[in-house]
Amino acid sequence: MWPGRGSNSASRTVAAAPSGGAAQEVIIVPRNFKLLEELDHAEKGHDPTISLGLQNQDDIFLVAWNGSIFGPPGTTFEGRLFELKVECGDRYPELPPAVRFVSRVNLPCVDPTTGVVQPHKLSILSNWDRAFTMERVLNELRREMMNQANRRLPQPPEGSRF
Repeated sequence: MWPGRGSNSASRTVAAAPSGGAAQEVIIVPRNFKLLEELDHAEKGHDPTISLGLQNQDDIFLVAWNGSIFGPPGTTFEGRLFELKVECGDRYPELPPAVRFVSRVNLPCVDPTTGVVQPHKLSILSNWDRAFTMERVLNELRREMMNQANRRLPQPPEGSRF
């Protein structure tokens, strides 16, 4: 088995309680459990402006995901569906997922030649916390589209891809 993949044993850490009290045990949810929880949440479709799902239902390691973002109204992104690829590596959720647009998009946090979302240019990725989710990343990208500085950026022709 590959390191970090398929492991369902929970990590345990002991944290000191505030004010010098007794130490508390914190249980870290294993990678696969967290990803299964994210998949279950995504399949229920709580947010109609984004979608997320596995690229291959047979992916037992839950690595490769498809995402989409509906362009926000009142922006140059409006009426478009932006496709993305999301990869959760062996160290997810300790490390953020790798995110890449398949649909061409003009955003400051996206490499204009590859479509890769540059972690140092998107706050959620550069300040990653294991409690964050892929859904939250997609929502942050949608917020970037609505950002005052980005909402009128000229966009590549609809249907163009990286």
